[in-house]
Amino acid sequence: MRVTNTTIRAVNALTARWARTVRGATVFSAPGVWPLLALLADGAGGAARAELADAVGLPAARSAAAARELLAGLAALPGAGAAVGLWTARTLELREAWRAGLPGAAHGVLSGDAEADRAALDAWAAERTGGLVPGMPVPLAERPELVLAGALALRTRWLRPFEEYALCPEDGPWAERVLAGLWRRGEVLDRVGVADTAHGCVTELKVLGGGALDVHLLLGEQHMTPGRVLAAGVDVLARRCPVVPGPALPYGDAGPGLSVVRELSERPRPPVLEVTVPAYAVCASHDLLQRHALFGLTTARDDTAGHFPGVSARPLAVGSAGQAVTARFAALGFEAAAVTALGAVAGGMPRLRWRVTTVEARYDRPFGFLAVHRHTRLVLAAGWVTDPEPFREDEDDH
Repeated sequence: MRVTNTTIRAVNALTARWARTVRGATVFSAPGVWPLLALLADGAGGAARAELADAVGLPAARSAAAARELLAGLAALPGAGAAVGLWTARTLELREAWRAGLPGAAHGVLSGDAEADRAALDAWAAERTGGLVPGMPVPLAERPELVLAGALALRTRWLRPFEEYALCPEDGPWAERVLAGLWRRGEVLDRVGVADTAHGCVTELKVLGGGALDVHLLLGEQHMTPGRVLAAGVDVLARRCPVVPGPALPYGDAGPGLSVVRELSERPRPPVLEVTVPAYAVCASHDLLQRHALFGLTTARDDTAGHFPGVSARPLAVGSAGQAVTARFAALGFEAAAVTALGAVAGGMPRLRWRVTTVEARYDRPFGFLAVHRHTRLVLAAGWVTDPEPFREDEDDH
């Protein structure tokens, strides 16, 4: 993916600011909204232009080019897709320079029939996301003059799949629940590490997927808020806080949900990393105008004046702004169907002559996640898990 570090830092900065507002279960995507803000900044004027540029993190004059660069990079990712759509009322004339600067947008017409327009916009959203998001998160009852939308979809399959089993946490908010547990063992210890942040320690586990799309699972100390844990994950990507990697972890309790055990074995083996995490599916809808300052939309909301002279000669204001997001983490990948695997353990009393090391990472209470492009460290989606998937006995061979 060919995207400049300047653009990646700007998008991840929006992710970090958004993350700090998280209070409970959610999922959100800064790359899903950032290009739209950047394109609006290019056509805005006055205070709205300054506020949007501040939210985007780039000068307004450079924002449209950065949006095109980001969308082209996302579209080129294996397993990912990104698109922009534009719909306008028949009577709205756009500035040709602004319209031509949109990145391959499909330009449709709003008929004024709310039901027909809703069907067309929902069909576009479903098609662009492979059905993951079935509808456009924008009201049409007020007959908007213009709808600018973006779609982002990604799918990745783990390089090494998990095995499924019934996970029964012994304590915490998930105690007495039977969850759809995922387990696997590997010999690459640097997939896990403990970050030392200003608000506490955070365990980060990297689950690698195909197409360089990975998911980082984040478990903070009990007292840490979701926002601080997610923001810490972005800080780790930017190398703004120290991290102790798996091979250097001390014995015993090494971090949140993390322990290093030395035990006797009948044969020698290298150190291993054992991972336990519940499968999860998270969906959320966001009204961006409720956090208008975060997205640079404070002035742009004022419908007593026009704020986008570079878009059209007709006065325009932002009447609605929303995002609908879904994410699934399963045995085979991020947004993948589940499979079931059974293991057999040999019985008997072997002679234990060797000492071996096992690093155990266990996510059995609420945690955060970041979907990340491995090479650029761009955060594609982020979220917080409070209600993982239940275990269903009919999916198990037993």
